[in-house]
Amino acid sequence: MARYSSVLSLSSALGLSFALAAGAFQAKAAETAGAPGTAAKAEHTKALGLVADHCIKCHGSEVYTRADRKVTTRDGLERQVRRCETALELTWFDEDIAGVASYLNDQYYHFK
Repeated sequence: MARYSSVLSLSSALGLSFALAAGAFQAKAAETAGAPGTAAKAEHTKALGLVADHCIKCHGSEVYTRADRKVTTRDGLERQVRRCETALELTWFDEDIAGVASYLNDQYYHFK
């Protein structure tokens, strides 16, 4: 019986810990949701990391600055990011692809 109650105590403690952590996460999310630019900064930082970890490792930044660019529109840029993501089997979310395309556009392409 003591063994059974120990398992229940552990289970209750874990459940409480999870509930507290979830509450803290929700509180932090609500706190930062009101901060202007916080989400945009986080997305920019994530996109920068993805570009550095995958795009620049593969071909460097010269592909973005060369005179005979293959990408000529904002939509074309997003399609190219998706092609690269698929070819490298990265399994990014659509938001990651859009974020990387947006980052590359801001840094190199400047499409409207």
